[in-house]
Amino acid sequence: MDRYLHIVCLDVPCPANCGGSIDMMNRIKSFHKKGIKIHLHYFRFDEKCHNAELGRYCETVQSYAKKDALDCLSLSTPAFVNARCNQSLIENLNKDNHPVLLEGLHTTGIINEIKKEGRKICVRMHNEESVHYRELARSTINPAKKTFYLAESLLTKKYTSTLPSDCMYACVCREDQSSFEEQGFEDVQLVPAFPSWQEVSCPKGMGSLCLFHGNLSVPENEKAALWLLSNVFNKVRIPFIIAGKNPPKTVQKAAGLCQNTCLVSNPSESEMEDLVQKAHINILPGFHKNITGSRLKLVHALYRGRHCITTPAVVEGTGLEEACHIGTTAGALASIISQLYYLPFEEEEIQLRKRLLGNRYDNNKNIQLFIDYLW
Repeated sequence: MDRYLHIVCLDVPCPANCGGSIDMMNRIKSFHKKGIKIHLHYFRFDEKCHNAELGRYCETVQSYAKKDALDCLSLSTPAFVNARCNQSLIENLNKDNHPVLLEGLHTTGIINEIKKEGRKICVRMHNEESVHYRELARSTINPAKKTFYLAESLLTKKYTSTLPSDCMYACVCREDQSSFEEQGFEDVQLVPAFPSWQEVSCPKGMGSLCLFHGNLSVPENEKAALWLLSNVFNKVRIPFIIAGKNPPKTVQKAAGLCQNTCLVSNPSESEMEDLVQKAHINILPGFHKNITGSRLKLVHALYRGRHCITTPAVVEGTGLEEACHIGTTAGALASIISQLYYLPFEEEEIQLRKRLLGNRYDNNKNIQLFIDYLW
């Protein structure tokens, strides 16, 4: 008998060019590989958001417009949730009794409107959003943004406590799982992120550069890029590349002033893969006091790159500490770069990564955790 599933994505999952979309798109592919018939619903930024590739994996694809910013303001619900409360979506979900996977806290504003008799509902928690917004507030110096992020953090904490207990909540990391269990949720499962990489394929020997990559329009990644340019890259005379989506003018200007540094704006998926493999060092510092959600940049670097340098918060609780070189200060990171740049990447480190990554990020195994609950 055919099995059908509604998946509600907070944004269009394709192209998979950031952590959240990579996680969602690979989950869609994994369900499809298991023979699940998918009715996909997603929220779009504009009318041009539809991607033809989604039709390869889904029986139906339906998009919905997000509400305007002013229509999302509320004293009881975060704006990112309010933006996705959509009556047409509720009606489409209630036309049948297929199980529902809600991607992100963002899509849960309709959860109590979904017909529940005899059907399972699972919420994929991408982050502990109250922590995420609090850290965004710490990362910005813009007073208006800081106030908005703090308000969203407080509203999120209040809103999360109102979610129903008769659903499965699938968290991406152990810290998030513990947080939701402490809030009283009963069925909280740890289901790691779904990466695009399933086999460790790191080039041995010597690479030719040091790489920092990420979505540069995200405040934390912008801050990390500027910090590296000002405090680390200017201390070591080797080639550096900063690569990522939508670099702001602050990063463009700083990179232009830094010798031995090149900025690669909006690389394609294949271009980014090429950069990760050509790099001798992938450097991925994090500055949030509390990091929540997936660390897919780190996972990418470990599956495909050579030496990986990071800071303690990025690897905390991941079980991947052994595969990384960890520094806490600019001087420490510069020193590690200087040492590693002339050290070949060897087979024993590849075997270590296979041991640490293989079972944890097995998409075929992890999709079964969803299937066992939903059917």
